[in-house]
Amino acid sequence: MSDAGFDEWLHAFVADDGYYLACENGHGLLPPRRICPDCGSTEFTEEALPETGTVETITTVHVPAPAFEADAPYDTAVVDFGPARVTGIVVDAEPGTVGIGDEVTVDVGASETTGADVLVLRPA
Repeated sequence: MSDAGFDEWLHAFVADDGYYLACENGHGLLPPRRICPDCGSTEFTEEALPETGTVETITTVHVPAPAFEADAPYDTAVVDFGPARVTGIVVDAEPGTVGIGDEVTVDVGASETTGADVLVLRPA
């Protein structure tokens, strides 16, 4: 199953055109949505996502959902990119080695379990 808005946003990172949506009141939205959850606005502009973000929270997953069974163990992190936050799977680092406050970049990778494209975070 495909989610055209999400898939378009995800694949923008492959072309180095990663973005977030900013509503008319300045709230940053990731992943893209149709309505701003902060103010209800439906008017958005695409803004360039900063190249690096700061890990706000991170956890190591040992018992994954079936769609990520072959990927475990792995770290999932919430990353602050200034106006927006994004959640992704940390790659190119052993689980437990990336911590709060570390800088990461965002990219697209594939789930080892399904081969589907997923948002990944790489240590900067």
